[in-house]
Amino acid sequence: MIFEETKLSGAFTLIPDKIHDERGFFARTWDQKIFEEHKLNSNLVQCNISYNKKKGTIRGMHYQINPYEECKLVHCTKGKAFEVMVDLRKNSKTFKQWQGITLDSNDNKLLYVPDGFALGFQTLEDNTQLFYQMSQIYMPDFARGFRYDDKMFQISWPIDVSIISKKDLSFPIFHV
Repeated sequence: MIFEETKLSGAFTLIPDKIHDERGFFARTWDQKIFEEHKLNSNLVQCNISYNKKKGTIRGMHYQINPYEECKLVHCTKGKAFEVMVDLRKNSKTFKQWQGITLDSNDNKLLYVPDGFALGFQTLEDNTQLFYQMSQIYMPDFARGFRYDDKMFQISWPIDVSIISKKDLSFPIFHV
């Protein structure tokens, strides 16, 4: 796997090394030892799938607070999505900065989002599906979020919003 650090400290895109043959290819997307060698959280304990029917759907911005902060390893298994991560670690040099990365099922790139980040996404195609590996189980009492259009962050979503849940619309603006 090729690890490329993003502009946000501790967040990486991962490009699998593909072994091609007449059948197609084989690629490893997770290896605990390699993640540990890169000093990344390798304690992945839960997997989730997010299926989204309509292009323009937004989910987010979501995170969990201490002691249940979570890292996420995200892979787009069908379609295309614009993943947005926001660094919420108060002692980070990239605190309150965001970055958007397009994940496309055709290129198999993954996104590693460290503990202390919020994450959301917008689908860029109908019938988009994302696979998440998480370092914590979902703890509703520690789950938090802020609005996708919070003026503090000025996130530039690539297309018009088609669907967003009432829950995500009810999130407050972010407070430090």
